[in-house]
Amino acid sequence: MHQTAINLTFIDYSILGLYIAFVIGIGFALKRYMKTSADFFLSGRSIPAWVTGLAFLSANLGALELVGMAASGAKYGIATCHFYWVGAIPAMIFLAVFMMPFYYGSKARSVPEYLKLRFDERARAFNSISFAIMTVFASGISLNALAKLLNQLLGWEYNICLWVCSLIVLLYVLKGGLTSAIYTEVLQFFMIVLGFAPVVWLGLKDAGGWTSVKDKLAGVATDPVALNLVSDASKTFKPDAWTSAWTPLIAGPSQNPMGVDLFAMIFGLGFVLSFGYWCTNFLVVQRAMAAKDMTAARNTPLVAAVPKMLFPLLVILPGMIALALSATAGKEYRLPQAIITQARMTTTIASIKQSASGGTDLATAQENLSAKAGVSFNPAKIAALLKSPETLTASDEKLAIRLQDAVVNDYDGVILSLVKRYCPTGLLGLALTALLASFMSGMAGNVTAFNTVWTYDLYQAYIAPDRSDDHYAWMGRMVTIVGILLSIGAAYFASMWSNAMDIIQLVFGFVNAPLFATFLLGMFWSRTTATGAFIGLVSGTTASALFHACTISQGNVPGVKGGYLAKLAVLPSDMAQNFWLASFAFTVCFLLTVVISLATKRTKSDEDLKGLVYSLTPKQIVTQAWYARPEFIGIVLLIVCVYLNYLFW
Repeated sequence: MHQTAINLTFIDYSILGLYIAFVIGIGFALKRYMKTSADFFLSGRSIPAWVTGLAFLSANLGALELVGMAASGAKYGIATCHFYWVGAIPAMIFLAVFMMPFYYGSKARSVPEYLKLRFDERARAFNSISFAIMTVFASGISLNALAKLLNQLLGWEYNICLWVCSLIVLLYVLKGGLTSAIYTEVLQFFMIVLGFAPVVWLGLKDAGGWTSVKDKLAGVATDPVALNLVSDASKTFKPDAWTSAWTPLIAGPSQNPMGVDLFAMIFGLGFVLSFGYWCTNFLVVQRAMAAKDMTAARNTPLVAAVPKMLFPLLVILPGMIALALSATAGKEYRLPQAIITQARMTTTIASIKQSASGGTDLATAQENLSAKAGVSFNPAKIAALLKSPETLTASDEKLAIRLQDAVVNDYDGVILSLVKRYCPTGLLGLALTALLASFMSGMAGNVTAFNTVWTYDLYQAYIAPDRSDDHYAWMGRMVTIVGILLSIGAAYFASMWSNAMDIIQLVFGFVNAPLFATFLLGMFWSRTTATGAFIGLVSGTTASALFHACTISQGNVPGVKGGYLAKLAVLPSDMAQNFWLASFAFTVCFLLTVVISLATKRTKSDEDLKGLVYSLTPKQIVTQAWYARPEFIGIVLLIVCVYLNYLFW
């Protein structure tokens, strides 16, 4: 069910229309430069570092960034900044200093093709398939979030939003390929900043400034069930749970809203998921590989790291502001919820009365209520209703209020609710355009990565080798259409999660976590064999599936969110489950790869591995000044990152 929609004015529609026309125009304008498959898939390796750097960052600015981070800011607080200062910056620096020379120097056209050069076709084929599946899901998550927001903001029909937005992305990617995607991503970066900076400033001003936000969140931490932040009525946190990045984390999983411990955060996110995403995900690596030379390729992640460190102000702070406003009397604001329709409310009230009078257990009562209402409920508040004698005697109006209050928060709607609250005519159009830009950049990034991997690493390698260059360019365009259609299907699947951040990290855990173990050993241990890499990679991915099938997070029922084979462990939150899944998959892949490599023979000589393994690759002759070298810039960025962690300790 939808919240009250708002009406756009002519000015708002004009801003939105101009943006859409402009990005489609970029695609058509660049079409004449797409003469070869390399132009379409890799931009001919001709783009400067500042452009590839902003595109590198903007390709990640989909649902994961704007919707997911704002949602997590409300749900988990400032600990969400760890996705930047622990889970991004160190890995981006590592990619620039150590890994880009291998990717760019080997002249591999994709990450799977690097695996072929380092190992063999088996590793390449498996990674190509798993990566293609991941990009479809990631694209679908962005698409679902965009259609959902347009549906709630403007009242546009969800299915129509899916198809229209997909068509826009299809048009400019189909015509201009990767070059079109990169230049529109740069435009989208500036649109996102211009569109959301005013919303953050107005929200912070409305909340009374940062000090006032901290004070309100301290009160929230002592009674989180009041705002449906936890499912246990007795659960409380220390006052700094939402405003301190490290202190609640060090205190243990029961003392922080994210429900993770120090090991899961540092190893699961800071090492496995972070390095797995930024160092092996072809979506972002592809942008660096489009740079004009090796220097520009290595500088690409470093350029992106500068704004990346500051983005929590733009994407996480709004969620914290929304939570503070919810706890402030007189602001007339609450975290978004799905609304129970009047027709469903009548049957829901009858169901709660029947459950209360018949002594139905909580799990059964909640399942029945969710089926009647079409929404999910907070178990703690439903338990209170079942125990209260007033449930059987209260008026339907009073029960309706209490039932609606028990509906779980729709965290993905947080950024939308602030846009609706603060944006007047004109600014609303700009903010809506920024939302559209963010989701289209995320979707386009995944689609361009998908068409490259399919064409080069699956179609050309195994289905139709030795065809003409024009044929592969044609196939790239055709599979772009297929990728868009698959993304639409994935969007419907992603609609089952209330927080885009939770599902995207789950997808990364399945694919990137074991892949990073394979890359780490392959790049830095020449003894790693092709058989060891392949079996380790397959086993790590299988291990992630088994871990998910046998664990579940609190408040979830067995199904797509885990526990469908067994419930061997119940973890505090979806995010904790994701971090431990990634750690488990990485460890299994790493250990098996080492053991099997020691038991099998190498099929490639040291000469074959030059340029592919760190210890066997001749050191480059450095011609840059010391202050312009990636190593020095990386150290400076790390120092700034450490300071930010200290500042919000």
